[in-house]
Amino acid sequence: MKKRTGLYSALAAMFALAFLVLIFLIKLCDVVAIGPLGSEIGLSSVNGAIRDAIGYSELWYDLSEWTIFAALGTAALFCALGLWQLIRRKSLKRVDADIYLLGGFYLAVVAVYLLFEVLSLNFRPVLVDGELEASFPSSHVMIVGCMLFVCAHQLYHRLRSAILRISSVAACVALLVFALVGRLLSGMHWFTDILGGALVGAALVCCYLAIYSAIKRSK
Repeated sequence: MKKRTGLYSALAAMFALAFLVLIFLIKLCDVVAIGPLGSEIGLSSVNGAIRDAIGYSELWYDLSEWTIFAALGTAALFCALGLWQLIRRKSLKRVDADIYLLGGFYLAVVAVYLLFEVLSLNFRPVLVDGELEASFPSSHVMIVGCMLFVCAHQLYHRLRSAILRISSVAACVALLVFALVGRLLSGMHWFTDILGGALVGAALVCCYLAIYSAIKRSK
């Protein structure tokens, strides 16, 4: 368990560093005003080529949009589980430690989302209601990825049936891949927005796994 905690901590640092490098690249490398209303985007050759190849798809936008509601639904499920444990066990101390960890994880995801809504490092390749809208990193990819991954992790460790464990993890992975691909094909984000959302989400998830392993080791 100690080695696993160290591994997850190292992976979290690696993904966080890769995310910071990506921010450096999109702000300083190949920055050209190829976005709507003359908005600038870094790594414009790559981003522009992928945007031109994919275009905009309202169908994929609508299909990928509902995945975030499914992801948020899993968070509500575990919040309800924590409340049920509190009512049944009649003590805050007797609520599972990893349920508290989940609560802290959800707050961290929200904090990162709010941070980049304020920073607005770049803007979408399409206008939203005729206006520019912040797009880096893809909050959709980050939130869906984080919520579904921890959901799969929790269900795998909580469900007793091997069939239910495998099927629940497979369903979460399939939905996550669908959300990522659908968001890219929708054309609502630059490629680097999708990549940024995946990297920051992976960093957050690895932090969660490191703390989870430490909690289990302490027991």
